[in-house]
Amino acid sequence: MTSKSAKSCITSEMPRVVVFVVYDGIVLLDLAGPLQVFSRAVDPSTGAFGYECLVASVTGESIETNTVLSIPTVTIASLEEHNIDTLIIVGGDGAIRGMRDAELVGAFGRLASRARRVCSVCSGALILAATGLLDGRRAVTHWDDCAMLAAEFPAVNVEMDPIFIKDGHIWTSAGITAGIDMSLAIAAEDFGRAAAFSVARAMVAQMVRSGGQSQFSPALSRQLRDGAGQFEKLHDWIANNLRRDLTVEVLAAQANMSARNFARVYAKVMGVTPARAVAAMRVEKAQGLLESSQQSVKQIAVSCGFGDEDRMRRAFVGTLGVSPSAYRANFNVP
Repeated sequence: MTSKSAKSCITSEMPRVVVFVVYDGIVLLDLAGPLQVFSRAVDPSTGAFGYECLVASVTGESIETNTVLSIPTVTIASLEEHNIDTLIIVGGDGAIRGMRDAELVGAFGRLASRARRVCSVCSGALILAATGLLDGRRAVTHWDDCAMLAAEFPAVNVEMDPIFIKDGHIWTSAGITAGIDMSLAIAAEDFGRAAAFSVARAMVAQMVRSGGQSQFSPALSRQLRDGAGQFEKLHDWIANNLRRDLTVEVLAAQANMSARNFARVYAKVMGVTPARAVAAMRVEKAQGLLESSQQSVKQIAVSCGFGDEDRMRRAFVGTLGVSPSAYRANFNVP
């Protein structure tokens, strides 16, 4: 991968400078996906490319990705006087180490204080949060890092499902390819939907992906909400008895609680009613079968306790934003 010099990338004619901040251990696609979007988006008012891109690190040396490729960079310090339109911190295995690296966090924070827009891709949200810029804001990261983001930075309002979130001038995106979704949305905001769609079409990417991150980690919400494991055994029992008529009374008996007290406590701890939780677990089971089996939708609906296809379809649309058929088309492995 080649990199332009700072002088060639920053010009008076092209003020929309996009700076990607990287460090050893980044996920290559966290950088390459958004970089491709911003490198090809055209400003319709001029017919020229709308962004100039730089890749920067603390040292200005080549950094190692999670692949065989390394990335040449310029120093972050060399950019501290430049007019930065969009600043992006990418994610990767090095993000946990990076959020505790005072030099990296400080350097990124100084650039962020001058940028019009500040973004993170995937686990880059951990480093962004370390600057304090996410305090009091809604944010998302890779589903596997949501719990860490919430635990390490309790002032951040972590959401688990969105593909990306815009809160003021701060944007955060979910796992890896979600950085492409976020970048397309930014290009659409800057230059219009047609300009962003042109890039998406060239990349054979969707402008708006159906469903959220919950498609990829159905149990994430449960695990985060039941931090003390109060209902862990109950959830295991439900997962093994989905075909049963799982009324509040049946669930309360399993939890050794009265029905009234169980319904109140469960809703307080889990943030959803027992009925909604059961529906979500049925969806989770159905997801696995849609992904890995050739059973019909009707057969899956029955085996997961929905009773019929229509009830399963309504549950899928309400929980994931997609129908069972659309989910199977996206995720089934023959």
